[in-house]
Formats: sequence, structure tokens, C-alpha cells
Amino acid sequence: MDHQNTNTTLRTKKVTADDELEELELDDIKEHKSQPQPQQTLHPRDYGNFTLLVILYLLQGVPVGLSFGSIPFLLKAKLSYSQIAVFSLSSWPYSLKLLWSPIVDAVYNPKVGRRKSWIIPIQILTGILFYLLGSRIDDLMAHDVPIYTLTYAFLTVIFFCATQDIAVDGWALTLLSKDSLSYASTAQTIGLNSGYFLSFTVFLSFNSAEFSNTYLRTVPKPEGVLGLGAYMCFWAALYLIVTAYLVFFKTERNETHEEPLGIRGVYSTIWKICKLPHMRSFVAVLLFAKIGFICHEAVTSLKLLEKGFSREDLALSVLLDFPLQILFGYYAAKWSNGTRPLKPWLYAFYGRLACALLGMLMVAGYPTGETVGVFYFGIIMIVTVLSSFMSTIQFVSISAFMTGIADPVIGGTYMTLLNTFSNFGGTWPKFFVLEAVDYFTVSRCTVANEEGEYPLCSTEKGKAWCEEYKGTCQLEKDGYFIVGTLCVLLGLFMLLIYIKPMVKRLEKLPKAMWRLNSSTTQ
Repeated sequence: MDHQNTNTTLRTKKVTADDELEELELDDIKEHKSQPQPQQTLHPRDYGNFTLLVILYLLQGVPVGLSFGSIPFLLKAKLSYSQIAVFSLSSWPYSLKLLWSPIVDAVYNPKVGRRKSWIIPIQILTGILFYLLGSRIDDLMAHDVPIYTLTYAFLTVIFFCATQDIAVDGWALTLLSKDSLSYASTAQTIGLNSGYFLSFTVFLSFNSAEFSNTYLRTVPKPEGVLGLGAYMCFWAALYLIVTAYLVFFKTERNETHEEPLGIRGVYSTIWKICKLPHMRSFVAVLLFAKIGFICHEAVTSLKLLEKGFSREDLALSVLLDFPLQILFGYYAAKWSNGTRPLKPWLYAFYGRLACALLGMLMVAGYPTGETVGVFYFGIIMIVTVLSSFMSTIQFVSISAFMTGIADPVIGGTYMTLLNTFSNFGGTWPKFFVLEAVDYFTVSRCTVANEEGEYPLCSTEKGKAWCEEYKGTCQLEKDGYFIVGTLCVLLGLFMLLIYIKPMVKRLEKLPKAMWRLNSSTTQ
């Protein structure tokens, strides 16, 4: 694994296992291509440090799985899409951590260690916050959910995780010996994906009353065997236990680096990259390319839950899709090796738009009032797998292109900047899409008020009134199909008019057009 020789570890890692978190996946890119090297094996003396890395990444994956996966599913039964849109803002720190990563890398206490200076206090704060949230969150979720309080709390948690990720990424480069350095990304993949699936797939299953009563109990109960509060308190304890180990038993060896850029130098370099010719056009592509399928990836699973699809079945479909993503990544990497690495990216763009259309057809054909059979579950799996396949192709292709154009002199800074724009391109539209779904949705109560009118159920107040008077909310117009169609049409329009011509033009540019003069990094 290549790494930069500067004072800033400006690299982030792949965090997610499903497409909803795709904006985090590009962080797993190497700074620049290297010549083929002999295959490395994990040296026995690195077994302990490798295990420690897996645990540190696991602790990052747990809150990410809650914020990006489980919490929105749990909230959907109680909140509108507009309120879930507010909660989606809690994921923004992971897409914007480039803004403070130079500070994390440059500011530290030499007596504690360059990376431990950040990891130790961050994990203590995360553990305390997890415990405080866990002791109250069941009561909060049972009644009127204070969405802004919940959003602020998880925004803080994800900010802590993003900051810890910066420090752990840097420590991984020195924690393992040179003979085992390539296994740092393996530890990251195992840890983060395991933490994510524990908080998403496993937690949703054990939190489900239906799953618990069917497989884990002899006497049925109305709730699952694992509550959200107990789950968070358990991980709060593990955060503090691991932190105690780092404080008392783990020392950090000193790093040897060339003359560092420093905080000011890194920010200056970032600004110079942004001013490069054609960079603005490429950034525009990264920021707007995902609009066409963002409704499908942000709302379709929530619509299935709204229709009656069980949370554990949805989590199971994601779990079954995970090993296929690994296989797809291998073939996507082979297809992206060539003079036109973005050619598969363009083909997959059409595929993702098609999957967005299939997602709307799948929701429209949901067997309302009936048990979901093997056939319909198979359709969900097909759409999920196809969507992941196209997403993986785009991920690998855009990664190959970024790796090819990045200036090797400042590869880490360059790659992280591009990754930040790409990640944010999949983050910022979600808020507006979720808001738009509620805006275009029209549902009315079946019971008339004193004026003889049938009140709208578009607000929580309207829904509460309808329930109080024993009515039901009848859907007249589903905003999901309107917003989904608009997104696909807008995505197709941008693809044909701007993105496809621009991508073909950018591919033809010589690499020198993307490089900074070596003097600018001094």
C-alpha cells in the first residue's frame, strides 16, 4: 500500500457494505498506481496489531451502521420523510472530514503519541455519548421523537467517528511492519463492514419482535430481545475497555517523515488543485452525477418498510448482497484497466438509472395486505444485486480514473480532495429528495372534521388527529413516484447533455494537465 510522505494523512477508507453508504466507499483508494510487487503475507509478529486495527475499525463501523442504516428504518414508523431528511444530515461529517484532517494529523502530544492523542479522547467521548444516548433513547423513540436532538447527537457521534478514522488511517501505516503493510486495508474492510452489519443486519433482526418470537423465544413478547438502548450501552462499555487498553498497554512508536507540509501548506495545496484547468468541470460531474438515482437509493427501502416489508427481511437482502459486491469489485477492476477507465462508469450510469425505474415498479407492485412470498423477495434481491453491481462498477471505474490523474507528488491530498467531492455528491441530494417526497405526497384522513373537510395526513399533527378520531390516512398521491421519476429524467438529461460529453473530453486530456508543479508543494 502506497502512502504519502507528508505531514498529513489525508486518506479515508471504505466504510460501507451497501450502496446507501457509497459516498464513503471512495475513501479506500490508493494514492497512485505502483509497479507490481511480490505478494505480501501477514507476518506473525503483526497478528496482535492487525487484530487491534480490526477492533478500532469495528468501533467506527458500529455508529455508522446505526446512523446510516438502522435508525432511519426505526424512525420511518414514527416520522415523515421530511423529518428523516433532517436526521440524514447527521451523516455529513464523514463526507467533509477533509476540512479538518490536516489538523488531526499535525496537532498532537508527543508524549502520548501522534495517533493516540486523538484516538483516546475521541473514544472516551464516544463511549460517554453512547451511554448517555443508550440510557434514554428507548424512551425517546417510544414517544414523540425529538428529531433535532437526535440529529445533533448522532451528528456529534459521526463527527467523532470521522475524526477517529483519520487518526486510525494514519496509525495503520506505522502500526504494521512493512512486510504486512498491505493488510492494513484488509483490517479496515473487515472491521468497518463487520461493525456496520452488526448495527444494521444483526441489530434489526434481534430488535424485531417477529424474528425474536420465531427463533429465540418460546413465549412471544411484543418487543425484540435487543433494544436500541441496551445495544448502545454495550458498545459504550467496549469503547471504554478498548480505550483503557490503549492507555495502559499499547505504546505508539515514533514516525519518521520527510519535511512536512504543515496545516497551512496542505490547505494551500488543496486550493491550488481546485484551480487546475478542467478540475471545475470534473468536480461538477462528481457533485451532480448521483442525482438521477439518489431517490432510489435513499427512499426505496423506506417505501418498502412503509408498505409492510419487514425490517429483518430487508436487512437479510443486504446481507445476501454483500459477498456479491466483493465478486463484482473484482470484475469491475478488470474492466476498468485500460485507456478509458470511465467507459464502464458511463455504461453503469445507464444501469443505475434503469435500477431506479425497476425500484419504482417494485414498490408499485408490492403485494399489499398479503404475505411476501419467495417470488417477490427474489425480485427485491435481483433489484438490490443489480443496483449494487452498477454501483460497484462506477466506484471502481471512477477510482481508477482518479488514481491515474492524481499528482503522485501530493497523491494523498489530491485523492482525498477528489474523494471528498465524490462522497459529498452522494450526500447533499438526500436531504432535498426526502423533503420533496413529503412535499408531493397527498394523503387524507377518512374521517371528516367539524367543517366537513377531510384533513391532510401530510404532517404528524394531521396523522395524530386522524388516529385520535379512529380514522385512517388514505394515500391519494405518492410523492415517491413523482420525485423518483423527476430524478431519473434529470439524471438522464444531465448524462446526455453534459456528463457524457464532459467525461469523454476529460478522458482525452494528458495527465500533465492534472498535475501541479513540484515547486507548488514546497
